[in-house]
Amino acid sequence: MKIVFMGTPEFAVPSLALLQESGYDIVGVITATDKRGGRGGKQLLQSAVKQYALEAGLPILQPKNLKSPDFQAELRALGADLQVVVAFRMLPRAVWDMPPLGTMNLHGSLLPQYRGAAPIHWAVINGETETGATTFLLKHEIDTGDMLLQDRLPIGPEETTGEVYERLRHLGARLVLRSVQQIESNDYTLIPQDATQATKAPKIHTETCEIDFDRTTEAVHNFIRGLSPFPVAWTTLDGKKLKIYRAQKEVSKHDHPPGSWHSDYKRSFKFATRDGFIHLLDLQLQGRKRMGVVDFLNGFKRD
Repeated sequence: MKIVFMGTPEFAVPSLALLQESGYDIVGVITATDKRGGRGGKQLLQSAVKQYALEAGLPILQPKNLKSPDFQAELRALGADLQVVVAFRMLPRAVWDMPPLGTMNLHGSLLPQYRGAAPIHWAVINGETETGATTFLLKHEIDTGDMLLQDRLPIGPEETTGEVYERLRHLGARLVLRSVQQIESNDYTLIPQDATQATKAPKIHTETCEIDFDRTTEAVHNFIRGLSPFPVAWTTLDGKKLKIYRAQKEVSKHDHPPGSWHSDYKRSFKFATRDGFIHLLDLQLQGRKRMGVVDFLNGFKRD
């Protein structure tokens, strides 16, 4: 069976690798165009999927416009039986409807929950104790297609989005392989999504990552770990942005205003919430390196 794989970030690499290692004929890899970045924006950065495809000697296409007739002609010439999409962008119908076996997508949630661009972030932010991955066949409306398979994954009470992401991308790869095997053997049953159970997971922007300490300790703690390691929850300290990568919660009664900070200038640095405190463990003040709280306090001047 000939497969075209579409994906861009690290999340997609294990799926592509496992398909290739399992003997499938990857006739093309579609990924994002190279972008300027690095120090001074002078470095040309390749996607994680492109880097893997180059090392594996797989043919690569990097279209700027998925609706381009030239790109669609190139895609059609690859003669794929199936397209597999993992963390790519929205496809026009002419693309996802092209192969005879359709286009299968891996999504990092238990659909129909958390449809959208940031399912892992929102699952952690909302304090979910479980997430998972779903494979489905694409339809025009985003993340609404009929489902093939699902696998579940627990979320630990202290886990960050980055830690869940790392485990989920490997679980997702195994799910992709099983789904492709079922499609190849024509031995599968499609399960329609229950739209009444759908929830959304929209893209998260840096400006919406400011911490509101006038919430419960639990909610603030989940917000911090849900945005770590990217784009990172933040607050301000002495007029500078303070990013918080990891924190510990303490539920306790106090009379301090939410958002006020308190420190022993040795090991403890905490912010008051509505019903307790958030103890900072891993942080970065604007203009300084990311560090643990003890190292931070060693260089933090007392007023």
